[in-house]
Amino acid sequence: MKYTKTKAVLNQLVADLSQMSMIIHQTHWYMRGPNFLKLHPLMDEFMEEIDSQLDGISERLIALDGSPYSTLKEMAENTKIQDWPGEWDKTTPERLAHLVDGYRYLEDLYQHGIEVSDVEKDFSTQDIFIGLKTAIEKKIWMIQAELGSAPEIDE
Repeated sequence: MKYTKTKAVLNQLVADLSQMSMIIHQTHWYMRGPNFLKLHPLMDEFMEEIDSQLDGISERLIALDGSPYSTLKEMAENTKIQDWPGEWDKTTPERLAHLVDGYRYLEDLYQHGIEVSDVEKDFSTQDIFIGLKTAIEKKIWMIQAELGSAPEIDE
């Protein structure tokens, strides 16, 4: 069987991108305060981007004869991104910082995928991982800038 480790990373991404989409949804729904009118619709764009990544990752896994997680139970049991209960006690900056945490995790997972796919010589998947990692790093930079911080990608 080829690409065993690469397929495992792809399926981990299926669970984690699904979870990240819900975290963005929650940020979108529970947002209040300054910059609401700017940030609320921006979360729709963030969700579209993550959902697009999820679709591409899932399709690549299927193309490699893998079986992506496809139930809420599988996603919840396999994600490594922490969620919060839907409550009004978090500020928008706290919610954005939580998004950064999720994006940083995804950045690391994409990097792991780059390394694994290199060892397994699955350069097509590696190319996907590289492009999506780059997009995640840009998202980290943008959210960090909104929070008044440096991207801290190279730390």
